Amino acid sequence: MCGIVGIVARNEVKQDIYDALTILQHRGQDAAGMMTSDGRHCYLRKNNGLVKDVFQSEHMERLQGNVGLGQCRYPTAGSASSAEAQPFYVNSPYGIALAHNGNLTNTEELMIDLFAEDLRHINTSSDSEVLLNVLANELGVLHAIDPSPTEMFKAVGAVHQRCRGAYAVVAMVIGSGLLGFRDPYGIRPLVIGSRETEKGTEYMLASESVALDILGYSRMGDVAPGEAVFISNDGQLFRHQCAASPKLVPCIFEHVYFARPDSIIDNISVYKSRLRMGEHLAQSVLNRYSQHDHDIDVVIPIPDTGRTAALPLAHELGTKYREGFVKNRYIGRTFIMPGQQQRRDSVRQKLNAIDLEFKDKNVLLVDDSIVRGTTITQIIQLAREAGARNVYMASAAPALRYQNVYGIDMPAREEFVAHQRSEEEVAKIIGADWLVYQSIEDLKKSCHEGNPHVDDFECSAFDGSYVTGDVGADYLAKVSAQRSDASKRQKQLSLLKDANVLDLNNHG
Repeated sequence: MCGIVGIVARNEVKQDIYDALTILQHRGQDAAGMMTSDGRHCYLRKNNGLVKDVFQSEHMERLQGNVGLGQCRYPTAGSASSAEAQPFYVNSPYGIALAHNGNLTNTEELMIDLFAEDLRHINTSSDSEVLLNVLANELGVLHAIDPSPTEMFKAVGAVHQRCRGAYAVVAMVIGSGLLGFRDPYGIRPLVIGSRETEKGTEYMLASESVALDILGYSRMGDVAPGEAVFISNDGQLFRHQCAASPKLVPCIFEHVYFARPDSIIDNISVYKSRLRMGEHLAQSVLNRYSQHDHDIDVVIPIPDTGRTAALPLAHELGTKYREGFVKNRYIGRTFIMPGQQQRRDSVRQKLNAIDLEFKDKNVLLVDDSIVRGTTITQIIQLAREAGARNVYMASAAPALRYQNVYGIDMPAREEFVAHQRSEEEVAKIIGADWLVYQSIEDLKKSCHEGNPHVDDFECSAFDGSYVTGDVGADYLAKVSAQRSDASKRQKQLSLLKDANVLDLNNHG
């Protein structure tokens, strides 16, 4: 999962891109990058780290121009090396920079084709660099000296035919303008907005509408599945549907967890979808009791994403809602940490219980989802240590049992706590007196109500159904091997080794 942004402005664009990436920081905390252009030259800065750490004043001074794009990265393919921070750049044809959110499912096949047929070389293991070279090749075969919007859209149509998987893309064609497009299923989000100035209209593409809002852009809507948007350097906007049979099937996990609640994605308010999740979840809780007569004394959310669903859930149950945990906001997300012990240590640093909200009470904890179970086990133990009589657990999402292959770095399937286990078995493992999951049907209803025109939702992590139709057992086994804790530890060791070698060379 990554955050991407592209802007065509009337003045220098670097500060707006920096601010947008800061707003989208929740979508990727491993690396950040920005490239700008003044129409003739391009300027790049990227590295591992948070946005505020990657861009210092000396870097910002060099980023000249009124057109630019950026990304904050959370790696799901390739490695965590700074060499794979985005944007990526190729100088033929024209000079093209690209930032990508998603994951291609036919990367290896494309790599072979690019080398053998297109005579293009890939320098990293990143699917984003593969996607950039596919786009560059399709623009190159048009032999246009200065590509028109029609030629840009023809190239995007060819990309749709060659690439499979999920991709929301912003690309800068040096000297021409900014290109944005979305895969034919619209799995990953991309929105467009405009801002009026004395010098003319400015345009912005971003992963979430909240970036538009805070920077003063009016939301024009979403880039449609399969659609491409081109904004010329002089501020002209062109749009075209480039896919033969587009279908809107967005990733539902955006609404469960990843997106900010103040964003609107595919005309669905993330905040309202989470409220509806809580309402539906309340009914599932009540179904555990024959006459809707429960013994829950208090509903307590696990901050922060469990909070929105917990409020209507408590209301529907007719019981108290209380904040029982205080969060240290300087600790990162635990489910993406590469080892069980590291995740366990992090929970105690991240949350502290308010004893008086737990003592001698039957407590219903509410979280957005349960992945490995490591974090929630520790939280339930915190609740018991604070004096809770009974600890119940409600998940606003269904049980996670399958890998997501469209841009979310979830673990190997065998590492999911719900893998091949019943609700009762999971409850026992995590230490809850009972556990209730949201149903897939109710989760879809919670989001569908915001936009009945959505064809369906991408729910593969819950139901194992992959919308692109090209994901089989062999691919999933390979993904499991790449995303296991053991694999991640090995990658970390390799990075540390490379860093030590570099340090020795610098001091040799």
